Amino acid sequence: MTGASEPRVRFGQDGAIAILTLARPDKLNALDEAAIGELGALCQRIERDETIRAVILTGEGGKAFSAGGDIGGWSGKTPLEFGRFWLREGHAVFDALARLRQPLIAVLNGHALGGGLELAAAADLRIAESHVKLGLPEAGLGIIPGWSGTQRAVRRFGAPAIRRMALFGEVFEAQAALELGLVDVVVATGEGMAEAKRLAAKVCERAPVATELTKMLINAAEGEERERVLETMAGMFAASTEDLAEGVAAFRDKRRPDFSGR
Repeated sequence: MTGASEPRVRFGQDGAIAILTLARPDKLNALDEAAIGELGALCQRIERDETIRAVILTGEGGKAFSAGGDIGGWSGKTPLEFGRFWLREGHAVFDALARLRQPLIAVLNGHALGGGLELAAAADLRIAESHVKLGLPEAGLGIIPGWSGTQRAVRRFGAPAIRRMALFGEVFEAQAALELGLVDVVVATGEGMAEAKRLAAKVCERAPVATELTKMLINAAEGEERERVLETMAGMFAASTEDLAEGVAAFRDKRRPDFSGR
């Protein structure tokens, strides 16, 4: 059982690969406010760690990658609390995962339902073990997929598959999910982590800055973070110029800068 003082998300590192494990198997790795907060903090930690080249996200226990948002965590909230603190904070963390500078691989070693599928959608690549099922059952509870299930998931998987899950309640097994583009790889039960580490190791062999910039450009093309990508890349270019060094030196010397245009 996961105690209140135990982490909801475990962090591990295997060389240049960070491994995040949802650690509430008794709750089918459902996400509560503590888990969301821990994921957000770990994103900040990973972003700043120069030793990390790739990230793997998985769930503990084998029954569920994640069953989504913990009903006990949100069902008692007022509509304003639900919007302000559950949906907005969850969105911010899922955005942070999707926009990690390192490629993110989700290992679906159990079912990915509701918010669990929305969480998987934040990854750059999804590996499903052959026994898993995927779905968006929220409308059956009288609620909507609120962590970008109607937005990022549509951009990444296409509207037809999302309509079938979110509007008609279809649940797809791993092989069907592969054919629909919901997952990228299907492996035998128990082999997801080994495959993820193999692919992550390939990422780690590639140039990290080029990989980071390429991921940003793909995200921008997909509509994930166009404004941040443009300003980040322009800012990085400006920071490499002699003009920046001259501008900073002039500011410190309290003189007019003599820019060279280089």
